[in-house]
Amino acid sequence: MQPVRSASDFLDVLSTNLLAVLDQKKAAMEKPKSVIVVGAGAGGIASAARLAKAGFRVTVVEKNDHTGGRCSLIHYDDYRFDQGPSLLLLPDLFQEVFHDLDTSIEAEGVELLKCDPNYNIWFGDGESIELSTDVARMKREVEKWEGKDGFERYLAWMKEAHVHYEASVTYVLRRNFTSMFSMVRYDFLWYLGALHPFESIWNRAARYFYTERLRRAFTFGSMYMGMSPFEAPGTYSLLQYTELAEGIWYPRGGFHKILDALVKVGQRFGVDYRFNSAVTEVIVDDRNKKATGVRLQNGETLQADIVLMNADLVYAYKNLLPPSSKATALDKKPSSCASISFYWAMDTIIPQLHTHNVFLADDYQDSFDDIFKRQLIPKEPSFYVHVPTRVDDSAAPKGKDSVVVLVPCGHLLEGEAKAGLSAQSQQDWDAMVNKARNAVVETIKARCGVDVSSHIVNEYINTPATWKEKFNLDKGAILGLSHSFFNVLSFRPNTKHDSISDLYFVGASTHPGTGVPIVLAGSKITSDQILDDYRMIKPWSPGTHKRKIVSSLDVEGSIPWGLAQALGCIVLLLLLTLYLLLSSR
Repeated sequence: MQPVRSASDFLDVLSTNLLAVLDQKKAAMEKPKSVIVVGAGAGGIASAARLAKAGFRVTVVEKNDHTGGRCSLIHYDDYRFDQGPSLLLLPDLFQEVFHDLDTSIEAEGVELLKCDPNYNIWFGDGESIELSTDVARMKREVEKWEGKDGFERYLAWMKEAHVHYEASVTYVLRRNFTSMFSMVRYDFLWYLGALHPFESIWNRAARYFYTERLRRAFTFGSMYMGMSPFEAPGTYSLLQYTELAEGIWYPRGGFHKILDALVKVGQRFGVDYRFNSAVTEVIVDDRNKKATGVRLQNGETLQADIVLMNADLVYAYKNLLPPSSKATALDKKPSSCASISFYWAMDTIIPQLHTHNVFLADDYQDSFDDIFKRQLIPKEPSFYVHVPTRVDDSAAPKGKDSVVVLVPCGHLLEGEAKAGLSAQSQQDWDAMVNKARNAVVETIKARCGVDVSSHIVNEYINTPATWKEKFNLDKGAILGLSHSFFNVLSFRPNTKHDSISDLYFVGASTHPGTGVPIVLAGSKITSDQILDDYRMIKPWSPGTHKRKIVSSLDVEGSIPWGLAQALGCIVLLLLLTLYLLLSSR
């Protein structure tokens, strides 16, 4: 402070000091807030880019040496394999995140290749069905099994699935459900009946398709949500709808190309990525219950105004956050399935296999019971085979194929004992891997007439244990928490911690749910919430996917507007009562 010689000097010094204090406060206010994103999966990458665009200083810390999490690549010589997702659905949600970041998928140099047909579905009797966006082709396929009136019923099923799709995108994937009262929105209740959340997708399909074969063909997709079609809500026919109406797409160079493009966009906005930086703890100020940063495995502490958790949510609550009853409750929630995945480098092209192949078990329902009720690999597993070289020849050397096989199975029991047996004796993973491999080889040989085992020159394997070790997935469940009705909407873990301030979540196990396009939609929900909490302007539009509500006749099965208002509180009370009853069991 300057020496004071007179009253005028005193006033001069005082005003100078006051201006300095104001300048410091102004500078502090203008200093961008900092965010640490834990995990470079799809949700973390997209959220980091969004928040950086909004003016935050963003650092992403990632356990592994690469981005993408499960959406990463495996390489062997000149072979390339998609470790996780291998098809792009709901393309509008992918386009939207790039549009919100002032660019486009095409502008970022990503080429999307259409997979046509969508799938070839193989049955035990040697028959197969081809699913396609080609209406004429679908008419022939459906009428072959369902007769002349079958196509009319197929179109009626598509109409219902279309409503599931439109209403879900507008009223679920673009909205946050922060409390039970979020489910009493008039517009949501208006469509609740039309979403068929209390009826299984199998039962909905059975209303339209009379043959077991087509019921299976239009319900196996529930596995994308990690659920049995006999338990998955009817709402999820939206997945089959987007496949048949919008197509299945594959980015040239592998699915990771999409996320790599988002990484580069984020870096242009200033996002800093730190790899090989496993987090061991979220630092919480006990005095004011605020997240203040993270501690890394090497002992380094990183401070931030906000922590955004993109690591597996159940893992985070159990391992990175202070012990709580919430962690115990989450541990008891039903999880999705796991998978045994094979990545095969072939010494030749296997022409019998198409881009996307689904081999369905003859005992369809029991195969799902083995997975979801007994947490095992089915006696006769259904499985998915992806051959990217059919649309993208860069996935393997010329004249050869790279093949990915996904065999759904139960998740890790992790010490749980049933019928007096230990988890280890119930889940002999070495035996189950061998069983899965043999089943795949023998099934392809029987149904397609080719012995793939004689052409495998290299094999990588992911099991539930390796999914857990590589990506910290609780129980090795590849799709996070289950998507039964009492695990979605307001019942799904919130995008913000209930008692620790400035701690947010994004990813498969938080709202709105699992699957890359759904998680990308969730990144917008969580980013919006952060900006709202900090009273900041959102530098993107709320979304263009709007459905105009005309009348109670707009959708068959919708609830009339006046009745929706009257029943809102009753529905909420009933749901709460049922939820509490189920939770106490």
